[in-house]
Amino acid sequence: MADDEPTRAAGLLDAQAKAALLFTEVEERGLVAPGEGERAVSDRVRDLANELFGTTRHWHKRIVRSGPNTLAPYKENPPDRVIGADDIVFADFGPIFEEYEADFGRTFVLGDDPVKHRLRDDLPKVFAAGRRFFENTPDITGARLHTEVARLADKAGWELGGWHAGHLVGEFPHETIEGAHVESYVTPENDTPMRRTDKAGRTCHWILEIHLIDRERGFGGFYEELLTL
Repeated sequence: MADDEPTRAAGLLDAQAKAALLFTEVEERGLVAPGEGERAVSDRVRDLANELFGTTRHWHKRIVRSGPNTLAPYKENPPDRVIGADDIVFADFGPIFEEYEADFGRTFVLGDDPVKHRLRDDLPKVFAAGRRFFENTPDITGARLHTEVARLADKAGWELGGWHAGHLVGEFPHETIEGAHVESYVTPENDTPMRRTDKAGRTCHWILEIHLIDRERGFGGFYEELLTL
């Protein structure tokens, strides 16, 4: 794999474009539907990625969560649940395309619950505002971006659902660049500049992930994609 930055950037953007197409097909084919189990939907999305792109590997566990399971952060593994007719559902997949990682998350709402629809619609707005803050803050650290994302979530009437709001992404496996250290995440403890190079001298690229929850009502939503390209 070429190490020049234009090739790396193009590879990451192409991987994300394919992930976005995958999610569009998931919605158009109605794979997220009432009466389906979360694991069954996850397996169908996996099979669809193989059908569309020949993708057989994912760099992190595949996640489909519905109802109260949408409150759980990434590291938890809530029991499989059957999707209901009035549920909110999110999917988080990390397919590998041509050795580049994609990390893409979207939320689907079944039924007419206005609060769930508002949450789904607020997710990309909080993402976009967080991205603008990143772009307008040259010396930004992971801690500073996390503080801003938490502020944006609170302003919109939600709570952040996880301990971080994003992470490094790159060639598979990106963990070999930084390991599972705090510097690899958008977290309150990360006081290092996000605009930096990794140990191999390559530009660090980041995923911004927005996990918003309504703890009182018992559900949440999720949205993630590339922050830096």
